[in-house]
Amino acid sequence: MSHPLSVLIVEDEVLLAVELGFLVREAGGVDVGHALDSADAVRLARTLKPDLALVDVHLSDGPTGVDAAREIAGSAGAIVLFMTANLKRLPDDLAGACGVIGKPYSDRAVRRAITFVARCLRDGAAPELPPPGLVLSETFVRRWGVDQLEAAG
Repeated sequence: MSHPLSVLIVEDEVLLAVELGFLVREAGGVDVGHALDSADAVRLARTLKPDLALVDVHLSDGPTGVDAAREIAGSAGAIVLFMTANLKRLPDDLAGACGVIGKPYSDRAVRRAITFVARCLRDGAAPELPPPGLVLSETFVRRWGVDQLEAAG
């Protein structure tokens, strides 16, 4: 990947969405759009084709973020990171998402997670272990060779 990471923000709290957009830009990415509910999230993901979607579980239309993430990761082909305080609402497979950053999170944790994902996408493998605050799904641990890094460390 030679272009900046394009990021869709799926968050119903407007101030949080704006803050996430700022953090995306600080991490060298491009904030391509914001969605407040699952229907807009899926529509924007299909239209904009972002590299990454930051998705909250509870959106303005209810706890629909998991379904939106599954659609975004599947049909839109974006990498999804959940940004949620509702970790118990996530299915074991994380709905096809790459991972999760638990709320409350720090600005630094978000920037580092975005940078980590961008490097993994660019290189096709993890350059290092995931930063603190980012928990990867088992699928992406294997896909990006994180399990090999853990075994070597």
